[in-house]
Amino acid sequence: MPKHILVGYDGSETARRAYLFALELGACAGAKVSVVSVYQMENGADTAALMMADTTRERLAAVREELAGLKASPGVDLDVQLVHGSPGDALLTYVAQNGADHIVIGHTERGALARWLVGSTSTDVLAKARVPVTVVR
Repeated sequence: MPKHILVGYDGSETARRAYLFALELGACAGAKVSVVSVYQMENGADTAALMMADTTRERLAAVREELAGLKASPGVDLDVQLVHGSPGDALLTYVAQNGADHIVIGHTERGALARWLVGSTSTDVLAKARVPVTVVR
């Protein structure tokens, strides 16, 4: 049974379902659940540094507020964090640095062109993860 579950959260419907699944799994296993929302910057490094300093607290507060509006499992040790970077890489780095032993992520079906242009976080995580991964649709 997992002891520390990481759930990737981007605000999508499948991410909400993944979050609720991770809470239920955490409650059943007595595991800590860490919600990680990844903010990917598109501009240059200087602009990114300036924007991160100004908006990180606000973005984190918005994610926490959104999660609070969803059904929660009582008794789950819950942690919410906002990190910056490429979503797949950021989630896998979190696992390595924080000892998460299970990943739960949502999967949104995209067309072939969109997958080719922007990739798929769930496919990236599945290909590289060294811990069990649950993909919620």
